[in-house]
Amino acid sequence: MSASTADGAGVAPLADLAARIGATLRERGQTVAVAESSAGGLVSAALLAVPGASAFFLGGAVVYSRRAGKALLGLTTADVAGMRGETEPFARLIAGRIRDTHRATWGLGETGAAGPSGSPYGDAPGHLCIAVVGTITASRTIETGDTNRALNMNLFARQLLSLFDEALRAQDSSQ
Repeated sequence: MSASTADGAGVAPLADLAARIGATLRERGQTVAVAESSAGGLVSAALLAVPGASAFFLGGAVVYSRRAGKALLGLTTADVAGMRGETEPFARLIAGRIRDTHRATWGLGETGAAGPSGSPYGDAPGHLCIAVVGTITASRTIETGDTNRALNMNLFARQLLSLFDEALRAQDSSQ
């Protein structure tokens, strides 16, 4: 799944998304773990702000460098061979790895360039790749076209939780 642009219109506030997701996960007895990069921990913080988060949130990691990927996710050179950061395959890799290492029902992964400048990979500021891995796997690429780091970080977190909310609803319809 892919999207070329996103300005945040129509994406619910972070706290609202987290509350809805938390309620769904608690109701189903499911759990989540999060691997973030350019959102800097905002996704984990939003989920942890939901009362009763210990029932569904198993942990998170801010994986902001290759060194962090190795230390926090156990990523090896073989794991990332032929792959670069800030792509949907990489987002799916880290989402799957955090899910597996935490033995969670769901793993969320996010990687991008929050700004104000682009990434070392040549991606423009506002470039984001997100992934959800669980009973359903989904990923998306978003380009905000914005250089405002704080605004992008918030939007990145909202986009990842929005994709997760969509996956949870899709799981409902597939059962």
